[in-house]
Amino acid sequence: MWQEKVEVVGPYNFDLALSRLAMDPLNIVDQKERTVRVPIYDHEPEVALVQAIGTTEDPLFLVMGDNPSTKVNVLNKIYFILQWNTSLGDIHEHFTLTSLKEIFTIHRGTPIILDFSPYTTLIKSIIHQQVNMKFAITLTEQFVKTFGFNMDGVPFYPSPGTVAGLHPDQLRQLKFSQRKAEYIIDLSKIISNGELNLEELVHLPDEDVIKKLVEIRGIGPWTAQSFLMFGLGRPNLFPIADIGIQNAIKKLYGLDRKPTSEEMLQYSAEWHPYLSYASLYLWRSIE
Repeated sequence: MWQEKVEVVGPYNFDLALSRLAMDPLNIVDQKERTVRVPIYDHEPEVALVQAIGTTEDPLFLVMGDNPSTKVNVLNKIYFILQWNTSLGDIHEHFTLTSLKEIFTIHRGTPIILDFSPYTTLIKSIIHQQVNMKFAITLTEQFVKTFGFNMDGVPFYPSPGTVAGLHPDQLRQLKFSQRKAEYIIDLSKIISNGELNLEELVHLPDEDVIKKLVEIRGIGPWTAQSFLMFGLGRPNLFPIADIGIQNAIKKLYGLDRKPTSEEMLQYSAEWHPYLSYASLYLWRSIE
């Protein structure tokens, strides 16, 4: 057993981040205790506990794990997932000079929390395509609990190798569409046989990652952008096809209809180079 105390530069509002994580029943969050149990996807999976013991302005955390020999690796993953090296203060200052000033004031210091592994980002994004949020969350939960595994009370997504060996009918039984079942299985086969190495995408520019991903059946620009944002932590993504963002902009500007793509690009011009944070805070404004 090991424990590490980690100081982070504020602002960093872990409580608001936990409230968003708690929307997904697969995330083991205790908002009262200010903790999240993080599944660590590696050759030997394990679980790390992260607890906030500081404030938004002076963030301080305890990170705990079971295996001292993997401590450095686990801490590196936690830093990346929780984006502890990102200066949210600089981002906040940028948006105080934009039309999103009020939203950023309300949600000040809310970080982008990444998915716990890049593979899960793609799987979640495909499941969420063209279905409402409630059904997507339920479908994802059923998928993980049926084909994944549980460690210390924390659900783990199945590995690409496990999903590659499934038959579409097994997913159809969970109310997956035929196409969506095929997309997920085919993607998992490409990853498990080495045709697609998600770790290598970390080193590529956004445009190259999108180009590589959209060549895969079932992955379009929206899914590729979601992967960049929540899988790799890229700061300047703005998925204009996202219905939630469209509704948030409609509300923000008092429109009587959803904005056009051209209008969204016009509105978002002043939000560069932090479009990912604009996206997150716009989502938060209507959640």
